[in-house]
Amino acid sequence: MILVTGATGTVGREVVRRIPAGVRVRIMARDPARVVGAPGRAETVAGDFGDPRSLERSLAGVETAFLVTGAVAGGDDARFVRAARAAGVGRVVKLSAAAVLDPGAQDLITRWQRAGEELLCASGLEWTLLRPRAFMSNTLSWARSVRGEGVVRALCGTSANACVDPRDIASVAVRVLLGQGHAGKAYTLTGPQALTAVEQTDQLGRLLGLPLRFEELSPDQARAALGRRHPAPVVEALLQSAERQRAGAKAGVEDTVYAVTGRPAGTFRAWAGDHLTAFAPGTAGGGAPPPR
Repeated sequence: MILVTGATGTVGREVVRRIPAGVRVRIMARDPARVVGAPGRAETVAGDFGDPRSLERSLAGVETAFLVTGAVAGGDDARFVRAARAAGVGRVVKLSAAAVLDPGAQDLITRWQRAGEELLCASGLEWTLLRPRAFMSNTLSWARSVRGEGVVRALCGTSANACVDPRDIASVAVRVLLGQGHAGKAYTLTGPQALTAVEQTDQLGRLLGLPLRFEELSPDQARAALGRRHPAPVVEALLQSAERQRAGAKAGVEDTVYAVTGRPAGTFRAWAGDHLTAFAPGTAGGGAPPPR
């Protein structure tokens, strides 16, 4: 039995869609009604990292778990690992972040991710770590201004980030969950090319057939915009992360997606083409977390 957490999030929902129909899978979500695309035999249960009883129910009979936590410094990793050990789970595949590898990354979010990794690695459970760079889907946060004004506003417009398609992260996750030979390994996941926000804006505009304009946000403007969606400590962590990108810390490209799945990582152009309706004038779009 495989347990998937975070099944309504950016990566988790893609993992759910990629699990073969014959595999026994249980999906844990705070609101099971929001789970979509699950294979026919999947079991969906209500669960919350802060509710020990729900974790016990969700983990009963599970051999392998996909762990996605999102509450920064909230203790969810510790609660899950403790419950997994008690339930006899053999293996945990954790979604982390590429920033943990950068010694210069000492912001709140990266320190939380490092702590979660260290806790899992010291747990006695078999583990695998997935460390993606920024999600290509983070550009969905541009959708409203693109649709309404033909403008992209962002920090670090000329600094490159080797962003990765969340579908590729999910494909790697499923290979690891179902396969062997991944124990004790950490996979850094990137796209095939490091792109700047200006270059992404240009590619998106060409796909839309519209002359999009890029506007660089000042740190204060970015702080105000992020503050409408995140608590102040998280905002400051994201701004620190942006400074590392400005210094070139996020431009490295890895071939791990190909190494694990046997196919190349998808390009930003391909991802944007598949999600173009979110940016097209006259359509409803969506938001996304800022990049890491």
